[in-house]
Amino acid sequence: MKVQSDFLVIGSGIAGLSFALQAAAHGTVALLAKRDIAETATNYAQGGIASVSSNEDSFDAHVQDTLVAGAGICHEDVVRLVVEEGPQVIANLIEWGVKFTRNTSGEAYDLTREGGHSQRRILHAADITGREIQRALVEAAHAHDNITIYENHAAIDLITESKVLKKKTEQNRCLGAHVLDVKAGVVKTFSSRITLLASGGAGKVYLYTCNPDIASGDGVAMAYRAGATIANMEFMQFHPTTLFHPNARSFLISEAVRGEGAILKRRDGTAFMERYHHLKDLAPRDIVARAIDNEMKTHGDDCVYLDIRHRGAEYITSRFPNIYQTCLDYGIDMTKEMIPVVPAAHYLCGGVAVDKNAETDVKHLYAIGEVAFTGLHGANRLASNSLLEAAVYAGRAFHHAVEVLKGGGFPSYAIPEWDSGTATNSDEMVVVSQNWDEIRRFMSNYVGIVRSDKRLARAMHRIELIQDEIEEYYWNFIVTSDLIELRNIATVAQLIVTCAQMRKESRGLNYNIDYPNVDDANWKCDTFVKKQF
Repeated sequence: MKVQSDFLVIGSGIAGLSFALQAAAHGTVALLAKRDIAETATNYAQGGIASVSSNEDSFDAHVQDTLVAGAGICHEDVVRLVVEEGPQVIANLIEWGVKFTRNTSGEAYDLTREGGHSQRRILHAADITGREIQRALVEAAHAHDNITIYENHAAIDLITESKVLKKKTEQNRCLGAHVLDVKAGVVKTFSSRITLLASGGAGKVYLYTCNPDIASGDGVAMAYRAGATIANMEFMQFHPTTLFHPNARSFLISEAVRGEGAILKRRDGTAFMERYHHLKDLAPRDIVARAIDNEMKTHGDDCVYLDIRHRGAEYITSRFPNIYQTCLDYGIDMTKEMIPVVPAAHYLCGGVAVDKNAETDVKHLYAIGEVAFTGLHGANRLASNSLLEAAVYAGRAFHHAVEVLKGGGFPSYAIPEWDSGTATNSDEMVVVSQNWDEIRRFMSNYVGIVRSDKRLARAMHRIELIQDEIEEYYWNFIVTSDLIELRNIATVAQLIVTCAQMRKESRGLNYNIDYPNVDDANWKCDTFVKKQF
């Protein structure tokens, strides 16, 4: 089956939906959701979206906070671009129906503060900001005649000019993607003039993550296989405070809880962050995560605790209703008890390298949101800059892509449909589950918050062996969503280790005990990886 559109959008979070809503005025849009359209990282974002919104704040202050968090390798021109375009994308979101929380007077939006921010600049919708953004954008997308939504459609691989012609081409345009209709069990060919990756991050590469199950790095892996440049994959941000409970599926305790006064403590009630940073509990995430990791290992504890009891029950239940209720469901009353927390893989600061228009070095292929490396985050993301970046680059990709579309000159190729060859149904799914578990465990143990050359070498050795098994399995058996994800997390794991081995220093989210210091002389730069054909 073939589907033709002007724009193919892979991903249904704030990045993909924002782009689709703007692009739909200029052509047909096919939007792919790997599961349900609302199953996105956006939907689980609690804290909010950072944007200068008060007279006490300034663009310069937001820029400076981002640069400090990024540990010296943010692209300052990109940071300024994103910060200064923030107010406009906030206006767009409100126009699409997003309802941010207002202050008690109702005259202005309530602004909160999170770790690393010098001012209150986080717009939020209680503590379910992402859910509110997702709701509004999904409703707007459903209402648009030019947007066709394909739920439970998992992209397998991008279709490029080189693949179609079976030879290396100068521009290697992207022509669409082969996509598995998960429920029907058939592979469809989606051809498009413009293809946009908005597929989110890669937290599922690790054993403990607060990402949804869809976050298996699909966009990064597909772009890499298509020949796009990948950058800074060593910088995986671990959210410091994820609920620690045997029955909780990695529920995130928002940065905003610490922003509103919560204190990190050991089991005995001792506060410890003042020993690690002058901002204490509001230090950047990489520092907080390493501090927690060190406290747990030093004292032999399984977790640390977040204490906000001093703010009072009335404030806690009104400001954090979702977090309060979820904790209560697990038997933890945060108005009376400390919340047990651990760090978990949260946000990929690297990704598919793009320019200021979100275009990759594969022509007609764009990438926005967590899948993309724009230069904004540097070595560590500042809290609540992610939704902002996604919305800003959605607009920039839209404007550029529409001009490309108007320019014409698109080659006409007979794009082949998916060929399963002699592949059969697998009777050895244990191969998939075994390799999936093994990758996530050694990535957590060897390529987590603290790394070493020896650990990285061990991880790379295991990945290379597993890659051989996966490739043999992939070509012998009919493709499934589990197999697609296994193949992708193995590719992403290899890219993370490759970049971590390249960087001979400790900066931001990449902490290597063999190189414990920042090396500005040699490593005040990005790492790049490109597949050799």
